[in-house]
Amino acid sequence: MSDLPAEEVLPLLLHSVPESAAFFAEKYQMPADSAAVARDAFLDLYEVLAACFTAPVLMPQLERPIPDPELLGRCWDFVERIVDHPSQHVRGAVYFEVLEQLLHEGCLVEAAWPHMKDRAQARTVKMLDSYGVVLPGINRR
Repeated sequence: MSDLPAEEVLPLLLHSVPESAAFFAEKYQMPADSAAVARDAFLDLYEVLAACFTAPVLMPQLERPIPDPELLGRCWDFVERIVDHPSQHVRGAVYFEVLEQLLHEGCLVEAAWPHMKDRAQARTVKMLDSYGVVLPGINRR
């Protein structure tokens, strides 16, 4: 479980995945580092993860024929730090706006799997099992 204070989740995202900065700045019409510490951004965590991380950074990499392993490593390092966060708000945002999106976008679980870390993999297996989705090599029964 993460000891990271909830209000530091978005600054951690910017530090871990600076490729998200332009999307922060555009969404909040201010410099990304200021946006990441704004109360509105944390309250909008679900939307921020979707609009500044998952849709513009993570998913395009997973859809590439040859993704950037260094970038994906940093993305999944970030997710690993917060996937089991003590705050339900943070855990829910990761579940719905990152992990569940892997199923909605053409089942990118297989592309993400080799880059995921232990806690993210465990959470993904639980998600797949709860939806009744079986993927050979991931949650084969």
